[in-house]
Amino acid sequence: MQADQTYLMLFEPNRPDFLQTMTDEERSVMTAHGAHCRELAAQGRVVLLGVCTDGAYGVLVFRAQSPEESRAFFEADPAVRAGIVTPRLHPFQVAMP
Repeated sequence: MQADQTYLMLFEPNRPDFLQTMTDEERSVMTAHGAHCRELAAQGRVVLLGVCTDGAYGVLVFRAQSPEESRAFFEADPAVRAGIVTPRLHPFQVAMP
């Protein structure tokens, strides 16, 4: 079994004022997105999860066994699938916990 690697996932909204102008349908999808991220947290894989208060990005630092596993996580994300956010995935090294 391969050791876990750490990744930074930036979720970029499809418009700059997304947090202020979310429709009811988008809010429902974002609720499902939150549940999807909580599943990863329940597996003990989340290092950090949050959102930039200016709405620029959602931020997720998490552990996966491979780049393929990390891609599979975001490809299954409801907000990504709905086109509400664009994922930006980067290998990441935690310098200070």
